[in-house]
Amino acid sequence: MTYEVTIEPLGETIEVEEEQTILDAALRAGIWLPHACCHGLCATCKVQVVDGEVEQGDASPFALMDFERDEGKCLACCATPMSDLVIEADIDEDPDAEVHPVDDYRGEVIAIESVTPTVKRVVIELDRALSFQAGQYINLQLPKIDKSRAFSLANAPSDGQRVELQIRHVPGGEATTYVHERLAVGDKVDLTGPYGRFFVRRSDAGGALFLAGGTGVSSPKSMIADLLESGDERQITLIHGVRNLSELYDNRHFAALAERHANFRYLPVLSEPEGNDVWSGEQGFVHEAAKRLYDNDFRGLKAYLCGPPAMIDACITTLMQGRLFERDIHMEKFLSAADAAQDSQRSPLFKSI
Repeated sequence: MTYEVTIEPLGETIEVEEEQTILDAALRAGIWLPHACCHGLCATCKVQVVDGEVEQGDASPFALMDFERDEGKCLACCATPMSDLVIEADIDEDPDAEVHPVDDYRGEVIAIESVTPTVKRVVIELDRALSFQAGQYINLQLPKIDKSRAFSLANAPSDGQRVELQIRHVPGGEATTYVHERLAVGDKVDLTGPYGRFFVRRSDAGGALFLAGGTGVSSPKSMIADLLESGDERQITLIHGVRNLSELYDNRHFAALAERHANFRYLPVLSEPEGNDVWSGEQGFVHEAAKRLYDNDFRGLKAYLCGPPAMIDACITTLMQGRLFERDIHMEKFLSAADAAQDSQRSPLFKSI
């Protein structure tokens, strides 16, 4: 059985299968609704039900309070229709956002490389090319793992047949432990995507500053490749922070890009170099290196942030102190269930970023 859901103010009507969430149906129809955690915890996908009835699903009572339920609100990532619906969503149109409907893909692992002691590069050849915008992510379904996991796409959109994922081992993490200890070349995996609203604002001709920590460099790798492949001439800077030299990877790749493209600058930074590290480059944290490099003046830039929450918060504070407005700061928005719970405790200053 299917239901019709009309999404206002777009005036678009989609079909939703029984037990399918409103968010999943919309994304598969090529209609973007605000979302982040997809676990019913962050409230980003909250919409108003104008007409019809829904099953609320696993929406957290903190993300969707009782009085909001009484007012007819629901979380699109959890709610399933019980009748035809009319919903109203807070949708911001962005001229730089591309529309790529979400779909399911089958792939074969064709390469696994240990790029650091804690990070593996996994390359998957898909049954057909994945169309996506640089900066987006996919949900990877691994054998014998109940729930899919989100990973950023590190390859350029021009090479959508083979996707690159950079996966850090999280101690105790079921999925990342599987990748690091059991996943092998030749294994078949399923993935769904693309997801996310993280992309370069090409209509703004100002410089692009990418601030990344650890495997947060995955999305910038895709975004920078896409910009350079298209002949974009804006000034592009990547500052990539890791703890020590053993954790630094893809540095040769980015250094080679910097040699070939005069408008690209690459700055790796070590926060805790070890005694045997032969290193004469930048030391400290990503936000500190950015502050030194730009003399604490970030005006005229668009900043793109990817990394651990503490790094993100420190970078946002530094950028704002350096006279960059909130509207010019963008960050990766996919969240795990744990991330979403932590995100609810962040300072109100950063709620809209």
